[in-house]
Amino acid sequence: MSHPTSTLAPDGTDAPGIGTKLSGGSLTTTSIVFMVIAAAAPLTVIGGALPIGMAAGNGPGFPTMYAVGAVILVLFSVGLTTMSRYIDEPGAFYSYVETAFGRRLGMGTAYLALLTYTAIQFAVYGFLGQQLTLLLAPIVDIPWWVFSIAVAAVVGYLGYRSIELSSRALGILLIAEIAIVVLIDVVVVGRGGAEGQGLNVDPFLPENIFSGAMGVGLMMAMAGFIGFESTTVFRSEARNPDRTIPRATYISVAVIGIFYTVSGWAVVQAWGTDNVLAEATANPDEMIATTAVNYLGSWAGPVVHVLLLTSLFACVLSFHNVLTRYQHAISHKRGLPRRLRAVHLTYRSPHMSSIVQTGTVFVLTVVCALVGLDPVTEIFTWFSGLATFTIIILMLLVSVAVLSYFRSTPALPVGVWKRTVAPVLAFLGLATALYFIATNLTMLVGGNEVVALLLALSAPVAFVTGVVCSTFVPEFDDDVIIRAMEDREKRMGRTTR
Repeated sequence: MSHPTSTLAPDGTDAPGIGTKLSGGSLTTTSIVFMVIAAAAPLTVIGGALPIGMAAGNGPGFPTMYAVGAVILVLFSVGLTTMSRYIDEPGAFYSYVETAFGRRLGMGTAYLALLTYTAIQFAVYGFLGQQLTLLLAPIVDIPWWVFSIAVAAVVGYLGYRSIELSSRALGILLIAEIAIVVLIDVVVVGRGGAEGQGLNVDPFLPENIFSGAMGVGLMMAMAGFIGFESTTVFRSEARNPDRTIPRATYISVAVIGIFYTVSGWAVVQAWGTDNVLAEATANPDEMIATTAVNYLGSWAGPVVHVLLLTSLFACVLSFHNVLTRYQHAISHKRGLPRRLRAVHLTYRSPHMSSIVQTGTVFVLTVVCALVGLDPVTEIFTWFSGLATFTIIILMLLVSVAVLSYFRSTPALPVGVWKRTVAPVLAFLGLATALYFIATNLTMLVGGNEVVALLLALSAPVAFVTGVVCSTFVPEFDDDVIIRAMEDREKRMGRTTR
């Protein structure tokens, strides 16, 4: 059975009165939280980023950096969610900047956000493709890029369908990956840590927090939260968004922060304060799997490896949904081709945006494969480093936008904590994180100074491109166009409904 998919008239304009709005009221707080936490890829962070953060950062004190990062992002969320009540558009970060500073800077922010989420999504595609290649190597010899494209096709199909389908899939995968880590945590605590020596609070002691490269630790910890801010992207599809979005945002930050901090602490207990740094340095790729085997038994190793793959899949699916809605929203502002505004009449999804996003992944994957880039040491390292750098810039822009907006609207019923204190504290925390990221960007992208410079320059290039596009493409009003088309139809003696 075929479904109507075209939501544009033959001349390329919007179909009268319908076809460009996403399904409203379909997402609950739980649905949004699942998608946001899935984007953060908790098992991937604990299994990959945690050992690297310990090795390159502040050793056994690294888990505390997740708590610090969570506090900074809770402060950021105060201004973010408060201002979201006065913004009807689902464009997330760019909508805040546009509301405060105008369309040009807003569009620059929109393009920077597209760069950020495209980078982190493609980084994970590269890593996932390589993991599938290694897993199936004893059976079949298939290059990583084939798996990446195959996964992108599945993600594209789910993104093409209704958002509820993606939400259900993400919920199942997320519960599984969190469950295995929680089980490890519980058993470690039950056994009293390494060799039954007893539990301690060493990761939270000043001598460990300030050991090694604490700045690098904060940088690595902040990277683990990428995706939490995407709650506002789903505003137009949320039930009672004035309550759902703030609630989902705070729950997401709290769950991610507590999960990372407690699980990081448990890993330190599992190996012992004196031994955990050596293990993280010598065996970062297999540290969490080895921990699982040591405390749960031999069955846990393969389970962790499989759930790591599902964690990566959930991550790319979540970011696919974020990107398609960003593109859909930006298209409404004439920042991208009008076709991306189209919404499937049956699924109420931004299906054209989903197709374009899937095609983008295909092209990037093929180009990188032809160039011969390594999917982990180059694609994953470079693009995830870029995303970490640009996401903090975006948050800083939003913090400034929140402060400016509430300063210019003193009559709004918003207290001083939400309009000033929390946004200022968030700005200071984010600025500190950006300093550490900028000064360690070369290390973050694998030590290549040329790549670090090019990636750093891509941020202002994306921003300026958005500003230029908004300068030469005039803003328009959908309602004006729709009314004009309806008037034309009436004059021609036809109805529009």
